[in-house]
Amino acid sequence: MVLDRPVVVEGKYDKIKLSSIISSTVITTEGFAIFNSREKLALIRRLAEKNGIIVLTDSDGAGGVIRSHITSALPRDKVTHLYIPRIKGKERRKTSPSKEGMLGVEGIEADKLRKLLAPFAVGTAQPAKAGKKPVTKADFYADGLSGVGGAAEMRDALAARFSLPPGMTPNALLCAINVIATRDEYAAAVAAIKSEKKENVKSENQI
Repeated sequence: MVLDRPVVVEGKYDKIKLSSIISSTVITTEGFAIFNSREKLALIRRLAEKNGIIVLTDSDGAGGVIRSHITSALPRDKVTHLYIPRIKGKERRKTSPSKEGMLGVEGIEADKLRKLLAPFAVGTAQPAKAGKKPVTKADFYADGLSGVGGAAEMRDALAARFSLPPGMTPNALLCAINVIATRDEYAAAVAAIKSEKKENVKSENQI
């Protein structure tokens, strides 16, 4: 599978895994080393000039910090964030799991990664242009996911429904949802979350 833009990952084992799936440029940040490498950031900026880049770091705290650093260095419209599912486990080569106990990019099944990257394959219509109506910021506000009390809790619940990391900003979550889900899937997830909250409140009142 050939992608229409480069992919940025954290380490060499992530690159090895992706390179077995795609025939496209894969750049590593070498973990936090990118914070001290102007050359690496300059390279990423240059590669992003045409079609942008895909950032596919691990779905943990460290991966989030690296994402934020890259995002702050590039125009927002040049960065597409993709998120691997949060799956507990340990990569085969490691003697112990990561700090948060989640699999990194290298530990995710190839089929899951292919599905995640498929919308960006050469000759494929991009998610925002594929004829589906995207979820909007107005939807997020109306559904209690931004700008209101309890929005952060709602976002975490929605993120969990789609195996995304907790603590995502409204903009980051909105971007991710529009890549991995349809509007109907989003609406169904929100409805389920609100239904669960009502049931929890009802149960508490009966105690």
